[in-house]
Amino acid sequence: MFTLEECTVADIQRAFKAGELTSAQLTGMYMKRIAHIDKSGPSLHSIIEINPDALHIAQAMDRQRQQGSVRSPLHGIPVVLKDNINTCDKMHTSAGSLALADNYAPYDASLVTRLRDAGLVILGKANMTELANFMSDTMKSGYSSRGGQVINPYKPGAEVWGSSTGSAVSVSANLCALSVGTETDGSIIAPSFINGCVGIKPTLGLISRHGIIPVCTAQDTAGPMARTVADAAALLNILVGTDENDPATWYIDDKIPSDYTAFLHTDGLSGLRLGINWCGATLDNALMPFTDEHCSLARDAIQDMEKGGAVVIDSTNLCTALPDRDVMLYEFQQCLNAYLSSTSPSQPIRSLLDIIHFYAKHPKEGLKYGMSILLDAQFLASHALTDPVYIDARMKCIDLARHGLDRIFSEYELDLLVTPMFSGLAPVSGYPSICVPAGYCSDGTPYGITFIGRAYDEPRLIAAAYAYEQISRRRKQPVFAV
Repeated sequence: MFTLEECTVADIQRAFKAGELTSAQLTGMYMKRIAHIDKSGPSLHSIIEINPDALHIAQAMDRQRQQGSVRSPLHGIPVVLKDNINTCDKMHTSAGSLALADNYAPYDASLVTRLRDAGLVILGKANMTELANFMSDTMKSGYSSRGGQVINPYKPGAEVWGSSTGSAVSVSANLCALSVGTETDGSIIAPSFINGCVGIKPTLGLISRHGIIPVCTAQDTAGPMARTVADAAALLNILVGTDENDPATWYIDDKIPSDYTAFLHTDGLSGLRLGINWCGATLDNALMPFTDEHCSLARDAIQDMEKGGAVVIDSTNLCTALPDRDVMLYEFQQCLNAYLSSTSPSQPIRSLLDIIHFYAKHPKEGLKYGMSILLDAQFLASHALTDPVYIDARMKCIDLARHGLDRIFSEYELDLLVTPMFSGLAPVSGYPSICVPAGYCSDGTPYGITFIGRAYDEPRLIAAAYAYEQISRRRKQPVFAV
């Protein structure tokens, strides 16, 4: 008997094969759950929009399966996309902004084309922190003027972090099987950490960014989010690939294995040298005070890694102030304006300045937290990326993050770095990372542990994360009184 809650890709595949379940039935089950948990009851506000064609697509995938054709292992499985990812259909692509509430994308993002070709059902769009949390210095994570406030599924009022909040909450709350988030500086890993799910921030360039509302070319990437490492790896298989529209993806064919799920080894930790980076794990951390309780959860996770055969080298710390805000601030206007130039001619917002003017005319509806970052990007940052402030910041980020990680890996002969608290090293360097549930605090809020690898080292990351997950089995599904 098929059970929706906590179902995995493997569970769904078995139910499809046995004739116990159809894609249309599964899609309908998720739609009902969204109605009763996301839009009423606990009212998580993680889904900003449902695809009106989702059931039609699911029925078409069922017919194709009946005709003996299955496009991929994820054929017929619903997926939710962050609201900054273009879908050329009846849904909007707004990045949670009322200024872009009428933006119907004239083309699919490249990753969406890959999802459609693989037979996945685009179920809907996930709410997110407005404009990927690059609008205001006081913006609350998970809030958007178009979608409202995303709620932590384990504890209402708790933080949700980052900007891929709806993508994290929707999978954690069993509103979808899989989701796609995006990250510039922690917006896949941090929401996974605090909402009890698995998130993979891949090597920059592994997944095309074409058709995604940007923050900055230097750090933006999309990535899979799921309840298990296996499911995240299965979705990663679909998302990766070269794209002529994104130079970061050029000539990476030799970096992509044929199947990331082939690295789901229960002995994936055996013999690995893991460095523990405690930077940020302090009570004065501005994102979250790292308490004795968090430290105990981290120590338990590290102990589980040792049980799996890992060699732990403690306090391999790389603490550095990364000037990536200057990089993002300078690139934002140019990248956003380039994206807006590709939107439908009927879409009135054509530039960052147009967005600022829109908010100025609609302060009550759109400026709950202000727009300080937008103003800085428009009026303080130079309009040209020839500015020495930008170039110096970009080069310093590469030196401190990428070369710093290379030095740590080499000096301690590490295979992977483990961070008990969120670190900006992976997003700024462009190196891959994966967050896995690692327990819960006494107040019920989740805690996650993050592995960081070298560029294109996703196979080793997946193997280690899967082995840890199988040893620890820390994830618990959120419980709702409905």
